[in-house]
Amino acid sequence: MVGLAATFGAGGGTSSYAEAEAADVIVMWGSNARNAHPIFFHHVLTAVNNGARLFVVDPRCSETARFADRWLGLEVGTDIALSNTIAREIIHAGLAHTDFIERATSGFDEYAASVEEWTLERGEAVTGVPAEAIRELAHAYAQADAAQLCWTLGITEHHNGVDNVLSLCNLALLTGQVGRYGAGLTPLRGQNNVQGGGDMGALPNKLPGFQDVVDDEARAKFDARWSATVPPENGWHLTQMFDAMERGELTSLLVIGENPAQSEADVSRAIDLLSSRDHLVVLDIHMTGTAELADVVLPGSASWCESDGTVTNSERRVQRVRKAINPPGDARDDIDILLGLAARLGHDWNYADHEEIWDELRTLSPMHAGMPWWRLEELGGIQWPCYSEDTLEPPYLHGRLWAEDPADRGRAAPFAVVIDEPPVESVDDEFPLRLTTGRRLDSYNTGVQSGGFSSPNRNGETIDLSPGDADRLGVADGEVVRVSSRRGAVEAPVRIDRGLREGLVFMTFHFPDEVDVNRLTIDAVDPRSGTAEFKAAAVRIDPIPSATAS
Repeated sequence: MVGLAATFGAGGGTSSYAEAEAADVIVMWGSNARNAHPIFFHHVLTAVNNGARLFVVDPRCSETARFADRWLGLEVGTDIALSNTIAREIIHAGLAHTDFIERATSGFDEYAASVEEWTLERGEAVTGVPAEAIRELAHAYAQADAAQLCWTLGITEHHNGVDNVLSLCNLALLTGQVGRYGAGLTPLRGQNNVQGGGDMGALPNKLPGFQDVVDDEARAKFDARWSATVPPENGWHLTQMFDAMERGELTSLLVIGENPAQSEADVSRAIDLLSSRDHLVVLDIHMTGTAELADVVLPGSASWCESDGTVTNSERRVQRVRKAINPPGDARDDIDILLGLAARLGHDWNYADHEEIWDELRTLSPMHAGMPWWRLEELGGIQWPCYSEDTLEPPYLHGRLWAEDPADRGRAAPFAVVIDEPPVESVDDEFPLRLTTGRRLDSYNTGVQSGGFSSPNRNGETIDLSPGDADRLGVADGEVVRVSSRRGAVEAPVRIDRGLREGLVFMTFHFPDEVDVNRLTIDAVDPRSGTAEFKAAAVRIDPIPSATAS
């Protein structure tokens, strides 16, 4: 969200899902959408069947890459190097959209100078991607009538994740591939309703509707509505909260629908800090690893069937959720719990029902103003922004950038000078392998939501190796090995994957109770987003004598 907001002023994907079907070039960058976002990938496959070219940029030859016209298997953490090389090739080939650049952007000269050193030859040397493949992608993307550039956690879960996103935004600005139907930038969110959470203000620097906390005018609206004073400074994101715990400045926590005891990088540190708090309260529908550490557990409702409200997906579509059943046992609707907590703290948050809360949100967030529940029901969901109950905006964002009148174009979209930086942790003789993490099709995050049902495709956690690395280490498929990093160690069975290059290994974080992969990952974080570098840890693998997988 941070990179898109910095470039365009809004932290949401620019395109609807259906627009992928209208694109003639689709670039999946750091995204195994076939496994992690299968609904969206159906639209991609429709485009491919219609003749669109699919490029996949990923260190692994993933399940998504197997559908691609071209797979660009870059070294982990070299995304900016590749993006800058593509940009230089576009500029030198005379394929930059000069009219769009002059009218709708700023900072081009500085950006062009910054990528000048990134020749095709240098790009190949740093990224490992053949120069010919880089050139092919650059020309195809720049010359497409409509191109979609899509990414997910493979881009953002790095110590420089925001810069990674900015580098992709640069490519769209360079070629005019934004603000038109079928052309755009599509971040596929890593967890359910991430977009909706950000929209509603669940960010330390934003009020609902992506209004800045430090904006006096924006805060005044909320102060007046809530008869309270919103603090005029940004709050802490999760990583900063853990740092504050370590300093002794954060002693009590309320955790809602999150499982940091199993999802955080360097999870041993996270568990130690959570376990040592004065008071830890968890509101959840599952007894998670975090809930097991809590002083108090508040059993909430399953929002998809036990509560009224809305969710928002990666295409910015706000959709109604309708209560079907009452929460079981002592469980209560999350809203009821929060209202009860407020009452115990001396605040009477008097709402008749969930719809009244939503209507309050619409009075405070202009981009949701035109979305009463009856309209969401009637239209089957509405993409934001929707400023009026009488109109609908185009499904794509930032069409203003193409307006003839400068006043209608508004703020120019800035190019960002971004510098290639290697992963924080380097491989060496002691830890010679690069571990990257991701998801599999039939599991989800820490497995809390997906582990309760059986699947013929779910085989538990593995350490995936290339055939060459397996031969070198003398380990066989199914053999249990010890995987170690500078932070901890786990044991897992080997899985041979021909989609991996030598030196690169892969694991998921779906089975923390059996194999806690986040004991290996590094908690180096992007200072702007607070996202940890889950995609680039250094590890070693050691055989365990006489051990085999059951």
